[in-house]
Amino acid sequence: MGANSSSISELPENEYLKRLSGTESISENDPFWNQLLSFSFTTPTNSAELKLLEEATISVCKSLVENNPRTGNLGALIKVFLSRTKELKISAECQNHLFIWQAHNALFLICCLLKVFICQMPEEEMQLHFTYEEKSSVTFQADSEDLIEELLCCLIKLIIDIPLFLPYTSRLVKTLLYNFIRQEKRPPPGTHIFQQQSDGGGLLYGLASGVATGLWTVFTLGGVGSKPAPQQEQSSPLASQSLLLLLVLANLTDAPDSPNPYKQAIMSFKNTQDNTAFPSSNPHAFQINFNSLYTALCDQQKSDQATLLLYMLLHQNSNVRTYMLARTDMENLVVPILEILYHVEERNSHHVYMALIILLILTEDDGFNRSIHEVILKNITWYSERVLTEISLGSLLILVVIRTIQYNMTRTRDKYLHTNCLAALANMSAQFRSLHQYAAQRIISLFSLLSKKHNKVLEQATQSLRGSLSSDDVPLPDYAQDLNVIEEVIRMMLEIINSCLTNSLHHNPNLVYALLYKRDLFEQFRTHPSFQDIMQNIDLVITFFSSRLQQAGAELSVERVLEIIKQGAVALPKDRLRKFPELKFKYVEEEQPEEFFIPYVWSLVYNSAVALYWNPQDIQLFTMDSG
Repeated sequence: MGANSSSISELPENEYLKRLSGTESISENDPFWNQLLSFSFTTPTNSAELKLLEEATISVCKSLVENNPRTGNLGALIKVFLSRTKELKISAECQNHLFIWQAHNALFLICCLLKVFICQMPEEEMQLHFTYEEKSSVTFQADSEDLIEELLCCLIKLIIDIPLFLPYTSRLVKTLLYNFIRQEKRPPPGTHIFQQQSDGGGLLYGLASGVATGLWTVFTLGGVGSKPAPQQEQSSPLASQSLLLLLVLANLTDAPDSPNPYKQAIMSFKNTQDNTAFPSSNPHAFQINFNSLYTALCDQQKSDQATLLLYMLLHQNSNVRTYMLARTDMENLVVPILEILYHVEERNSHHVYMALIILLILTEDDGFNRSIHEVILKNITWYSERVLTEISLGSLLILVVIRTIQYNMTRTRDKYLHTNCLAALANMSAQFRSLHQYAAQRIISLFSLLSKKHNKVLEQATQSLRGSLSSDDVPLPDYAQDLNVIEEVIRMMLEIINSCLTNSLHHNPNLVYALLYKRDLFEQFRTHPSFQDIMQNIDLVITFFSSRLQQAGAELSVERVLEIIKQGAVALPKDRLRKFPELKFKYVEEEQPEEFFIPYVWSLVYNSAVALYWNPQDIQLFTMDSG
């Protein structure tokens, strides 16, 4: 490095890096820093390039780790960077590109070196490397000022250019959210380098809006003068890194005496159009444009990170949840979530869980459950089992959730997934309206699948019991437990069907048609002690409509059967249907959610962060297939 351009192969013998990592202590006022930071080395733009860089600088980093406790050169480098950031805004306004370029290079070096220190030593040892050390004529004297804290504060200020009257946490969360919302792919040409942003921009956004600033690449982890990779041309590295940082901060564990302030900020922010006063007790409150946030969330749901952010906002921020449920274009949000579930084979289990829990949270609202049947969609091209030229959002949701249940029954057999799928269907069941004939068929087909599985397990249990009478030596499978689980699921499906028939039978002739077509399925459960009560209403409906169809004669067309069902729905005495408690399920996080979310978030950082490489052999927080 230094004044001349460098390549990766030259780095181990670079004289400036060797001096930085050597035994000589370098003052922050030494001209050496100007020489070290005047490099035009193309910084990595992906994890593969960063891996090559790390491998090439092993010897340099090893020397620095050994010598830094005596030389304090890492601290001096950080002090140089801190001093330059104080002049950064003026330099940008004056278009002092050399100064900005060197500040970028200093931050890049710090980033690379900190990565090495974090990987190679425990936290207590690493903190010792951050103590200010000044060389006197005889000894080193340690300054008590904490460099880590000052560096972090500097980086936060650099990102948000924080006004003095706002807390750091709120302003940082707001800025990261706006970075995600804007999805800036590159600095737009022709704009002023410090264009003021009234809705959460700050210094970073001003710098990013300029055509001549290298600091954009610091925060997108690109390189000065480097060409982005093709996949980066289509995405926003700044938005991606901002979202990952936000997720990491929001999932930090609470301190013993105070809750996580970043999580508190996410829980409390409001819409820019909300004019109600913030409570004086809430220092984390801020406002953000909910329409822009909603649009970005709709557009970005293909990524785990965006789905996780949507989950956090719906679950933790009542202002966001109320706003989203009041939207008249919920299909823009729900359809991408359904597409995640539809392609369950291609998604990791965590992403599927988050998508499913989002649906469960949405279905807790009766208004949502009614409105989704009023939204008509056309030509759902990604649904390949059947051509859907026209279908309601509600029927599509039912189809995808049932498909997820069937996939889970044959592949993963995850009880947690089953439970949440059934809970979402149960929440919607009382508001089923005008179900598409295919959706009605799939509801009954799922019950048919469950019935066959029940009979199979029952037969296995019977054979197992006979075997146990003839042999005491062979351990037997616990078919009783399997039978109990499958009967719980069957009971839930019967309750969902019953809820629809009791509350909205006249709105769902296609479900009654499918029920009558497969009425033999339900015969075996009429006298079963686990289902006898819930079967009363279903049996009554089957008997009532079967009688009317018999009276109408044989060889009836589908249209004629549906007409008879519609007429019969008006004539059926509702007081004969037994009332059951309303089916309502509410999502509740586990007692220790951090055990799920912290490894999940860091797996996303490992797999998705731009130009960050971590040795997979060093990963202990999560398994390598969890991302």
